[in-house]
Amino acid sequence: MTQQLPLALRWPRRQRFEHFHPGANAAAFAAVQALADDVVAPWVYLHGSPGSGRSHLLMAACQAANAAGRAVQYLPLATLDDSAAALRGVAGSGLLALDDLGAIAGNRDAEHALFDLYNQAKAEGSALLFAAGATPAQLGLVLPDLRSRLGACTQFAIKPLDDEERRTVLKAQATSRGIELDDSVLDWLFARYARDLGALLELLDKLDRASLAAQRKITVPFLRGFLREAGDSAS
Repeated sequence: MTQQLPLALRWPRRQRFEHFHPGANAAAFAAVQALADDVVAPWVYLHGSPGSGRSHLLMAACQAANAAGRAVQYLPLATLDDSAAALRGVAGSGLLALDDLGAIAGNRDAEHALFDLYNQAKAEGSALLFAAGATPAQLGLVLPDLRSRLGACTQFAIKPLDDEERRTVLKAQATSRGIELDDSVLDWLFARYARDLGALLELLDKLDRASLAAQRKITVPFLRGFLREAGDSAS
C-alpha cells in the first residue's frame, strides 16, 4: 500500500510557489510551474544540496496541481519504510513528485519499481517531477536503463540563495507575520546561526510564537536568550 503524508504535512503553507524566491533558479521555477499547470509539459529533474529549495518546489507543484483539481502524490523516498512497495502502489496521478531519489540508489528492487513507474506514467499520460542531490549520472543508480530515462528529463541544478537573497526572504516572511526584523537582528543571526533557508524560516516560526507569548519585540538580546534556552546552535 502506498505510504502518503497527511495533507497538512504534504502541502505546508510556507512551501508554495508564492513563497519561493527563485533567485538564480528562474528557469527551473518556470519549468516546475509549467508542469504543475499542464500534464504534457516536459518532465523535470531537479538536483541540488539540502536546503536549496528542491523539496519546496515539489510540494508547491503538488499543491498548485491539487488546487487545480488534478490528482497528485508526493513521495519523500528517504522517509519511506519500503520505497519499492510505495513506488509500485502509486497509479493514476496527474502529477507525481518523487523526492530524494538518492535514497533508492543501489536498491535494485526500488530502482526496478521506479523504472516501471516511469514507463507506466508515460503510457498513462501522467507527469513526473523528480528531485535529488545529484544528477542521474552521479546518483549511483545500478540500472542503466533507469539512469537513461531520468537523464532524458529536463534537468536543472538548484542553486542556494546567497546571503542577501536569504535576508530578503526572511524579512518578507517576517513582514507577512507582522514582525519587524531590524538589520541588527539579521546581522547577528547571519553571523552566528546556520544559513540554510529552511532552518532560518523554521527559526522564524519559533521566534514568532515566543515573542507573542512573551509580548516582546524580536531584538538581539531576545534572540540570544531564545537560542540559549532552546539549545539551538548559533555558530
